[in-house]
Amino acid sequence: MNRHVVAKVEDIQPGTRKIVTVKGREIGIFRVGDDFYGLINRCPHQGAPLCRGEIVSRLVAPSPGDYRLTRPGEMIRCPWHCWEFDIRTGQSLCDPNSVQARAFDVAVEPGRALVEGPFVAESVPVTVEETYVVVTL
Repeated sequence: MNRHVVAKVEDIQPGTRKIVTVKGREIGIFRVGDDFYGLINRCPHQGAPLCRGEIVSRLVAPSPGDYRLTRPGEMIRCPWHCWEFDIRTGQSLCDPNSVQARAFDVAVEPGRALVEGPFVAESVPVTVEETYVVVTL
């Protein structure tokens, strides 16, 4: 798997997100406390830009009239139809048994490790066939 540097830790404050593009895919990078999570910016329900939705708490109602907010800042609400997803896992709260937004692993690494490498340039096989130089991808 390829790793991609997408931001400095201080670029994403707790309770916020940054939407980045990696290999043509928009991914929302969320900071919940000191932890970071990644979700594809596409709602599995109908394709809305999920990560542009409101970051909310989870609403639980153990009994009628008994409403409580839990897990502050750990849910993302789809901007089109208000389906809610767990930022940590991508799990849908509307249909938890069959709907999930794709989640990506996100890690915080010291800059020194990224600067020192190891770096390996991608090589491409090249051959000569008769009078033509041919590159193989």
